[in-house]
Amino acid sequence: MTLTPAQERVYRFVQDYLQRHGYSPSYEEIRRQLGFRSLNAVFKHLKQLEERGYLRSPPKNRKRAIELLPLRSGSMSIPFLGVVAAGTPIEAVEVPESIEVPESFLGNGSNFALRVRGDSMVEEGIREGDILIVTRQVQAENGQTVVALVRGEATVKKFYRNGDEVELRPANSRMQPIREQARDVEIVGTVVGLLRNYRQRPLRSP
Repeated sequence: MTLTPAQERVYRFVQDYLQRHGYSPSYEEIRRQLGFRSLNAVFKHLKQLEERGYLRSPPKNRKRAIELLPLRSGSMSIPFLGVVAAGTPIEAVEVPESIEVPESFLGNGSNFALRVRGDSMVEEGIREGDILIVTRQVQAENGQTVVALVRGEATVKKFYRNGDEVELRPANSRMQPIREQARDVEIVGTVVGLLRNYRQRPLRSP
Protein backbone atom coordinates (compact mmCIF):
# COMPACT_ATOMS: atom_id res chain seq x y z
CA MET A 1 0.00 0.00 0.00
CA THR A 2 1.43 3.38 -1.00
CA LEU A 3 2.40 5.73 1.83
CA THR A 4 2.03 9.48 1.82
CA PRO A 5 5.23 11.59 1.78
CA ALA A 6 4.73 12.46 5.47
CA GLN A 7 4.26 8.80 6.43
CA GLU A 8 7.39 7.87 4.48
CA ARG A 9 9.40 10.56 6.29
CA VAL A 10 8.26 9.21 9.66
CA TYR A 11 9.08 5.62 8.64
CA ARG A 12 12.55 6.57 7.34
CA PHE A 13 13.40 8.63 10.42
CA VAL A 14 12.35 5.84 12.80
CA GLN A 15 14.28 3.34 10.68
CA ASP A 16 17.47 5.43 10.74
CA TYR A 17 17.11 6.12 14.48
CA LEU A 18 16.71 2.42 15.25
CA GLN A 19 19.81 1.59 13.22
CA ARG A 20 21.88 4.23 15.00
CA HIS A 21 20.63 3.82 18.59
CA GLY A 22 19.14 0.36 18.88
CA TYR A 23 15.83 1.69 20.20
CA SER A 24 13.07 3.82 18.73
CA PRO A 25 12.76 7.61 19.05
CA SER A 26 10.28 9.28 21.37
CA TYR A 27 7.21 11.01 19.97
CA GLU A 28 8.81 14.35 20.88
CA GLU A 29 12.00 13.49 18.99
CA ILE A 30 9.95 12.56 15.91
CA ARG A 31 7.94 15.79 16.20
CA ARG A 32 11.03 17.97 16.59
CA GLN A 33 13.14 16.29 13.90
CA LEU A 34 10.40 16.23 11.25
CA GLY A 35 8.92 19.63 12.04
CA PHE A 36 5.43 18.55 13.11
CA ARG A 37 3.54 21.12 15.16
CA SER A 38 2.02 18.70 17.68
CA LEU A 39 2.42 15.25 19.18
CA ASN A 40 -1.05 14.45 17.86
CA ALA A 41 0.33 14.70 14.31
CA VAL A 42 3.07 12.20 15.22
CA PHE A 43 0.52 9.83 16.77
CA LYS A 44 -1.68 10.09 13.66
CA HIS A 45 1.13 9.16 11.27
CA LEU A 46 2.35 6.29 13.46
CA LYS A 47 -1.21 4.97 13.74
CA GLN A 48 -1.61 5.11 9.96
CA LEU A 49 1.68 3.24 9.49
CA GLU A 50 0.44 0.60 11.93
CA GLU A 51 -2.87 0.27 10.08
CA ARG A 52 -0.97 -0.23 6.81
CA GLY A 53 1.19 -2.95 8.33
CA TYR A 54 4.51 -1.09 8.45
CA LEU A 55 5.03 -0.93 12.21
CA ARG A 56 3.86 -2.28 15.56
CA SER A 57 3.24 0.22 18.35
CA PRO A 58 4.70 -0.56 21.78
CA PRO A 59 2.47 -1.69 24.67
CA LYS A 60 1.24 1.18 26.84
CA ASN A 61 3.72 0.40 29.63
CA ARG A 62 6.75 0.40 27.31
CA LYS A 63 8.53 3.37 25.77
CA ARG A 64 10.90 3.51 22.79
CA ALA A 65 9.73 0.10 21.58
CA ILE A 66 8.26 0.87 18.14
CA GLU A 67 8.88 -2.11 15.85
CA LEU A 68 9.19 -1.47 12.11
CA LEU A 69 8.07 -3.98 9.50
CA PRO A 70 9.70 -4.01 6.03
CA LEU A 71 8.36 -1.86 3.23
CA ARG A 72 6.87 -4.25 0.71
CA SER A 73 8.44 -2.89 -2.46
CA GLY A 74 11.45 -3.04 -4.70
CA SER A 75 13.36 -0.09 -6.09
CA MET A 76 13.52 1.76 -9.39
CA SER A 77 16.00 4.08 -11.02
CA ILE A 78 14.67 7.56 -11.87
CA PRO A 79 16.39 10.65 -13.32
CA PHE A 80 18.09 13.03 -10.89
CA LEU A 81 17.69 16.51 -12.39
CA GLY A 82 19.73 18.75 -10.11
CA VAL A 83 18.70 21.31 -7.47
CA VAL A 84 15.41 23.07 -6.80
CA ALA A 85 14.92 26.03 -4.47
CA ALA A 86 12.80 25.94 -1.34
CA GLY A 87 13.42 29.66 -1.04
CA THR A 88 13.63 32.04 -3.98
CA PRO A 89 13.41 30.49 -7.45
CA ILE A 90 16.62 29.17 -9.01
CA GLU A 91 17.29 27.15 -12.10
CA ALA A 92 17.00 23.35 -11.85
CA VAL A 93 19.92 22.09 -13.92
CA GLU A 94 19.51 18.76 -15.65
CA VAL A 95 22.46 16.46 -15.02
CA PRO A 96 23.15 13.00 -16.54
CA GLU A 97 22.52 11.07 -13.31
CA SER A 98 19.94 8.70 -11.85
CA ILE A 99 18.96 7.59 -8.35
CA GLU A 100 17.49 4.37 -6.93
CA VAL A 101 14.30 4.90 -4.92
CA PRO A 102 11.72 2.52 -3.39
CA GLU A 103 8.78 1.85 -5.68
CA SER A 104 6.44 2.89 -2.85
CA PHE A 105 7.79 6.44 -3.17
CA LEU A 106 6.71 6.80 -6.80
CA GLY A 107 3.53 8.25 -8.22
CA ASN A 108 1.79 7.10 -11.37
CA GLY A 109 3.49 8.10 -14.61
CA SER A 110 6.93 9.66 -15.06
CA ASN A 111 8.98 10.47 -11.96
CA PHE A 112 12.21 12.35 -11.29
CA ALA A 113 14.28 13.54 -8.31
CA LEU A 114 15.56 16.97 -7.24
CA ARG A 115 17.70 18.04 -4.29
CA VAL A 116 16.32 20.86 -2.11
CA ARG A 117 18.18 24.11 -1.45
CA GLY A 118 16.72 26.52 1.11
CA ASP A 119 14.33 26.29 4.06
CA SER A 120 11.04 27.79 2.92
CA MET A 121 9.27 24.39 3.20
CA VAL A 122 10.69 23.40 6.59
CA GLU A 123 7.29 23.46 8.33
CA GLU A 124 6.21 20.68 5.94
CA GLY A 125 9.25 18.64 6.98
CA ILE A 126 11.17 19.45 3.77
CA ARG A 127 14.72 20.51 4.62
CA GLU A 128 17.83 21.65 2.81
CA GLY A 129 19.64 18.69 1.27
CA ASP A 130 16.53 16.48 1.06
CA ILE A 131 15.82 14.71 -2.22
CA LEU A 132 12.28 15.16 -3.50
CA ILE A 133 10.55 12.54 -5.63
CA VAL A 134 8.34 14.32 -8.15
CA THR A 135 5.66 12.97 -10.49
CA ARG A 136 5.43 14.91 -13.74
CA GLN A 137 2.09 16.62 -14.34
CA VAL A 138 1.05 20.00 -15.66
CA GLN A 139 -1.86 20.62 -13.30
CA ALA A 140 -2.20 20.61 -9.52
CA GLU A 141 -4.92 20.93 -6.93
CA ASN A 142 -4.91 23.68 -4.33
CA GLY A 143 -2.78 22.72 -1.35
CA GLN A 144 -0.51 20.30 -3.20
CA THR A 145 3.27 20.69 -2.94
CA VAL A 146 4.59 21.30 -6.44
CA VAL A 147 7.72 22.00 -8.40
CA ALA A 148 6.89 25.00 -10.55
CA LEU A 149 8.70 27.15 -13.08
CA VAL A 150 8.31 30.89 -12.54
CA ARG A 151 9.51 32.58 -15.73
CA GLY A 152 11.81 29.63 -16.33
CA GLU A 153 13.21 29.26 -12.80
CA ALA A 154 12.24 26.32 -10.58
CA THR A 155 10.92 26.44 -7.03
CA VAL A 156 9.09 24.06 -4.66
CA LYS A 157 6.03 25.48 -2.87
CA LYS A 158 2.41 24.85 -1.94
CA PHE A 159 0.18 25.60 -4.93
CA TYR A 160 -2.98 27.72 -4.83
CA ARG A 161 -4.87 29.19 -7.76
CA ASN A 162 -7.52 31.89 -7.61
CA GLY A 163 -8.80 32.82 -11.05
CA ASP A 164 -5.94 34.17 -13.16
CA GLU A 165 -3.53 34.41 -10.23
CA VAL A 166 -1.31 31.69 -8.77
CA GLU A 167 0.08 31.77 -5.26
CA LEU A 168 3.14 29.65 -4.48
CA ARG A 169 3.08 29.52 -0.70
CA PRO A 170 6.08 28.62 1.49
CA ALA A 171 5.75 26.45 4.59
CA ASN A 172 7.80 28.88 6.65
CA SER A 173 6.05 31.59 8.66
CA ARG A 174 9.00 33.95 8.16
CA MET A 175 8.67 33.99 4.38
CA GLN A 176 6.22 35.58 1.97
CA PRO A 177 4.40 33.74 -0.85
CA ILE A 178 5.17 34.23 -4.53
CA ARG A 179 2.16 35.63 -6.41
CA GLU A 180 2.16 35.60 -10.19
CA GLN A 181 -0.23 35.57 -13.10
CA ALA A 182 -1.11 32.00 -14.02
CA ARG A 183 0.36 32.48 -17.50
CA ASP A 184 3.81 33.04 -15.90
CA VAL A 185 3.74 29.84 -13.83
CA GLU A 186 4.27 26.35 -15.24
CA ILE A 187 3.62 23.29 -13.08
CA VAL A 188 6.35 20.70 -13.61
CA GLY A 189 5.09 18.08 -11.18
CA THR A 190 3.81 17.27 -7.69
CA VAL A 191 5.96 16.08 -4.79
CA VAL A 192 5.09 12.47 -3.90
CA GLY A 193 8.07 11.38 -1.78
CA LEU A 194 11.19 12.47 0.07
CA LEU A 195 14.58 10.91 0.81
CA ARG A 196 16.89 12.12 3.58
CA ASN A 197 20.40 11.14 4.61
CA TYR A 198 20.85 12.12 8.27
CA ARG A 199 24.62 11.86 8.00
CA GLN A 200 24.84 14.16 4.99
CA ARG A 201 26.11 17.71 5.37
CA PRO A 202 23.64 20.41 4.39
CA LEU A 203 23.87 21.68 0.82
CA ARG A 204 25.50 25.10 0.70
CA SER A 205 25.18 27.80 -1.88
CA PRO A 206 28.31 28.20 -3.99
